[in-house]
Amino acid sequence: MTRYLLRRVGQSVVVLFGVSVAVFSIIHLVPGDPVRLALGTRFDQRTYDALVARAGLDDPVLVQYVNWLGNALTGDLGVSFRSGRPVTELILERLPATLSLAFGAIVVALLIAVPLGLVSALRPRSAVDYVATFVSQAGISIPDFWLAIVAILVFSLTLGWLPSSGYVGLTEDPVEWARHLVLPAVVVGTVSGAVLTRFVRSSALEALGEDYTRTARAKGLPRRVVIGRHVLRNALVPVVTVTGIQLAYLLSGVVIVEVVFAWQGLGQLALQAVETRDYPLLQGAVLLFAVFFLVVNLVVDLLYAVVDPRIAR
Repeated sequence: MTRYLLRRVGQSVVVLFGVSVAVFSIIHLVPGDPVRLALGTRFDQRTYDALVARAGLDDPVLVQYVNWLGNALTGDLGVSFRSGRPVTELILERLPATLSLAFGAIVVALLIAVPLGLVSALRPRSAVDYVATFVSQAGISIPDFWLAIVAILVFSLTLGWLPSSGYVGLTEDPVEWARHLVLPAVVVGTVSGAVLTRFVRSSALEALGEDYTRTARAKGLPRRVVIGRHVLRNALVPVVTVTGIQLAYLLSGVVIVEVVFAWQGLGQLALQAVETRDYPLLQGAVLLFAVFFLVVNLVVDLLYAVVDPRIAR
């Protein structure tokens, strides 16, 4: 296991290096002057030259990359052109909102997908199966921004049960944090849950047709034991994979939903960086997104051994 972890960490370092090169190169190939755009109406030549020198944009591109990468390894992702604040500080401010939405949405998705997909697999071609398939297909087909607008219209503007926008920190007011989280988490979780339901159903159907399931039934084991110990556990391996991908995607920011709910997450921060050509902020955000995907994939691989001991061997 230790050797496996070291190998995966080494692979992750290589991937991060490649991502850093690609992001740095692509961003610097985009036309436009980010310093001039950041200054706006405050532009004067002396301020412009000072900001260019401070950002190191007057150095050769290779020197800029080496300096940026060296600072990034120490946690210094540079200074935002637009706000003049450290990029690390800006990211850390938005990180709690993104973590709240991502994990809240995954919990909602699993609460939808696991029971719905399992019941659908246990009763194939029944009314329950057709309903589950319809709900899953509808969840995949309906755009999340439309679902967000409808949710705001019904539960905020009409019924007045929940706030329509904004984010409140968990440490500031846990109750308001939960109230503000419900709508965006349910909207995002419904879409993710629709995707996961299909995988739960297909994986459970496959497990139900395996020899070990038929043997367990022939031995006279109770139905709940057969389903819980043999069917569900063996069906979890592909489901864990898709859940990990969904979680990494959510941690990278659901931009449209964040904009609709005015959710101050990393996705909205990255969008603002693109609009203002804020190179340091965008580079830092994309590098963090890559870290999210690598860490989640590593955790998923380790969970395989927990779900299926044969993989560990």
